[in-house]
Amino acid sequence: MANALYDATGVRFRSPPFSPARVRASLQARRDRGKRRWWWAGALAVTGLLATLWPWRASLAPVSRPATNLYSAETIERGRLVAEAGDCAVCHTAEEGLTNVGGRPFETPFGTLYSTNLTPDPDTGIGNWSYAAFERAMREGISRDGRHLYPAFPYTDFAKLSNADMQALYAYLMAQPAVAAPAPDNDLRFPFNVRSMMAGWNTLFHRDRTFQPDPARSPQWNRGAYLFEGAGHCGACHTPRNLFGAEKTGQARLAGALVDGWEAPALTADSRAPVAWTEESLFQYLRTGRSDFHGVAGGPMAPVVAGLAELPESDVRAIAHYVATQMDAPASATEAQQRQARERLAASAEPVGQEAGQRVFDGACASCHADGAAASFTGARQSLALNTNLHSERPDNVIQSILGGVHVEGVAGGGEMPAFSHSLSNRQVSDLVHYLRARFAPGETPWKDVGRTVAEIRREHNQQP
Repeated sequence: MANALYDATGVRFRSPPFSPARVRASLQARRDRGKRRWWWAGALAVTGLLATLWPWRASLAPVSRPATNLYSAETIERGRLVAEAGDCAVCHTAEEGLTNVGGRPFETPFGTLYSTNLTPDPDTGIGNWSYAAFERAMREGISRDGRHLYPAFPYTDFAKLSNADMQALYAYLMAQPAVAAPAPDNDLRFPFNVRSMMAGWNTLFHRDRTFQPDPARSPQWNRGAYLFEGAGHCGACHTPRNLFGAEKTGQARLAGALVDGWEAPALTADSRAPVAWTEESLFQYLRTGRSDFHGVAGGPMAPVVAGLAELPESDVRAIAHYVATQMDAPASATEAQQRQARERLAASAEPVGQEAGQRVFDGACASCHADGAAASFTGARQSLALNTNLHSERPDNVIQSILGGVHVEGVAGGGEMPAFSHSLSNRQVSDLVHYLRARFAPGETPWKDVGRTVAEIRREHNQQP
């Protein structure tokens, strides 16, 4: 050891300049410094977590409503398009109610929520909200008074909006007529009615980040992703949720879900469509509310299409392009897909043992949906052999369409179907649904418990105002 030290330093030691005691003391000092560093790091982490979980947030001071000439017409128009892309009026307008005054009920597994007043009324709306308060609600889910909002209001998606779009949306809403209309009280079960619990939910499931373009993707893809994931909040309907009401991730993302009694189908390669979607058919569906190879937009999707009709065509094409990449869909129909569609149209033969359903079909449906039929009072003319809903694992959308009809308001040529809830009994609807499945989706497994589902959906229709 002494020779090694001499070779390294040129100094001859009689004994090594260290001892076991010194080594132990040095190592203990290092351990103590390490423990202190870990202690401070842990304390900082816990402090940050507590700050995030702290359930009470400060209220923001009320302000006077911005002057009508504060924002330019161009900014207000941009905000209107953001609102159309986000379907703000759809959720914040009650049945037969005034636009954006709130009061629409939303049935959730945790109870009933009601949308709030989005007009610039200072007492019951957002008329005394500053832009800072509005942005905090949109990005963090915190109301002006500091209360936590529930994620039925999809701030988890709206957080992705750009600053320019957020400011334009605020300008547009503040430029609308003010209407005094207090929102009904929510009816949530305990403990879900305790808003402060949302602090922990946000910590687990919310990330307040604006959209970041993918440099490896095209501008069209990034524009579509921004609209789809942000203002459009499409995943809020098309993604199943976990026990805490948060959207599932991984393979479950965009795998389809039930919304307001309607099935929002999968937007992945697992789509149940009998003929695969293409980018062009997605565009036609989103732009016009119908696709010859898939069907007509109905239920909650109908107002979405009406809103998209207000956007520039390039934006709708961008959304279709982005969705097509999620579904691994080609740009346009291949010759094989066209042949497959013709074969399905030709294969819809009368099923055996479905005479009761056939009689209902002939009396109520054949005038529009029989092969070669020309609709007289609707724009349907839709072949059911290619209808995606008839190939689903659930009969809900078919039953909803029969009982409540199909209405695509604001979209010319979208097609209308009358409601049959007052002319067909539960038994007749059940027989018809079984017949439609057997005739137009003969390769699929027959649906179970159709009668029970018909009764449940009819009760929901009867309870609607």
